[in-house]
Order: sequence, then C-alpha cells, then structure tokens
Amino acid sequence: MSNVSLPSLKDLNIFLDIATEAALAAGSVLQQFWGNLESIEEKGRSGDLVTNADRAAEAEILKVFQRHLPEHPILAEESGPIAGSQSDYLWAIDPLDGTTNYAHQYPFYAVSIGLLYQGKPVVGVVFAPFLNELYRAATGLGATCNRQPIHVSKTATLANSLLVTGFAYDRRERDDNNYAEFCRLTHLTQGVRRGGSAAVDLAFVACGRLDGYWERGLSPWDLAAGIVLVEEAGGRVTAYDHSPFQMDSGRILATNGPLHEPLGDVLQNTRPLGNPDQYQTS
Repeated sequence: MSNVSLPSLKDLNIFLDIATEAALAAGSVLQQFWGNLESIEEKGRSGDLVTNADRAAEAEILKVFQRHLPEHPILAEESGPIAGSQSDYLWAIDPLDGTTNYAHQYPFYAVSIGLLYQGKPVVGVVFAPFLNELYRAATGLGATCNRQPIHVSKTATLANSLLVTGFAYDRRERDDNNYAEFCRLTHLTQGVRRGGSAAVDLAFVACGRLDGYWERGLSPWDLAAGIVLVEEAGGRVTAYDHSPFQMDSGRILATNGPLHEPLGDVLQNTRPLGNPDQYQTS
C-alpha cells in the first residue's frame, strides 16, 4: 500500500476507544449465545456459516457506531456496505470471526473491528471473549493485549518457527487451495496450526505466540484489525511476493520480520497440490 497521510494521534485514540466499546459490546452478546444458538445457516458456500449470534453481535456494533460516528461508512460482514457521508474512512467489521468454530463450541473466535483510512488499516481491535483477551492497536500508538504492550517474536529461522494458516471456503473448487503450502511448511517448521479465525491468528502473531501467518481468500473484515496489530507490534505484512499488501487481493503474509523473506519464498515456489477429488484411490 502506498504511503498516505494519517489522522491525528488524538483522533486515532478516539477511534480506538470507540472500536473497543463496540468490540466489548459484541463480545458480551457472543458470550450470551455461547452454547445456545437458535439457528445455524450456510450463506452460499459449504462451510460458510452465519448464526443468530453473528447477527445480534453485529447489531450491537452498529448501534455503537451510529451513536458515535454516524457519518463514517461501514463494511460489515453480515450487513454489507453501510453508506455514511463521503469519507476517507471505512470501518471493516466482523462481529464473529470464526463462526464455524463458535458453532461447534471450539473456543477460537473473535470480534474484529478495523478502520481503514484512504485504504490503509490504521486502527484495529480484536476481542476474543472465551480467552478474555482484548487486542488493540493504532498507527503510531503501539499494540497491546489487555492494555499491556505486545511484540512479535524473535524467531529467526523457519526450522524453529511455529506458523498458522487457514483454508478458504472455495478450497473445494480451486487447485490454488493452500494444501501444498500447508504440507511443505509443516515439513520445514516445528509446526503449522490451523486456527480457524484470521483475526485471532494475526493477534497471536502480534503477541509472539506464533511467528508467521499466511492465507488466501480473505475479506477486508477478516484482516483490517489484525494487520494494524502485527505492524504496531513490530511485524511485517505484505503480499506473498513481498510486494505491498493489497486489501482486495484477499491474500496475506504476516510475520515477525526475520521470517518474512524465507516464508514468502517458500510460498512463491510451491506448486498447487490440486483438489483431492481428482485423485483415485485403490
């Protein structure tokens, strides 16, 4: 992404506090619905779920923004684009990142609220209610977990690293499905995890629990908040080929820094494995 002018630190602090209020409100809703879902539906692709908890949490977030920043446009996962006035700002909101996990009561899920300014992520809040962890960051203000500063790891080699990735909903339809990359990097590292929530994955890179993350097929609401966390914690975010990250590509490489070049090189030089449905077994 190209360099852009930024809002003042005062404004960023205000936006960060508003996003925090919204994330905590949504997290409270998710805790209320935990284990008590009334509806679980697919949104079109197999495995792409939405629940009454997603919708209720998003409604709480939108109430907060309507109260504080009614003029700001919003891109919300369940409601889609919500027009405000003409603005350099855009809020990218995922009320429940990790819906499949949540529906199965697997506790890796989060609320993700990010602010883009002229297309660049500048504010990020990720709240993981089950873990009771609140991650916050804004450009120039650093990154925290539960108000304590966080930093990326210092792991310097792939052989000593623990990575994380995911698989897009269209993985059954594409040869470019991340299966080959997962297998190769599992072989080259101490392990590759599949968490099921991009927001949590990026937060864990930011706080040093994981050393690097890559994935494809993602949306702005999956990534905007986590990108700010990683960058403000001292990490690096680009495309696979180390070129500037493009939000509309849906493809991200985020690392602690030292692993960025070697991990990106592996991703660029791994041929797709293809769809397993094409293979015959005897």
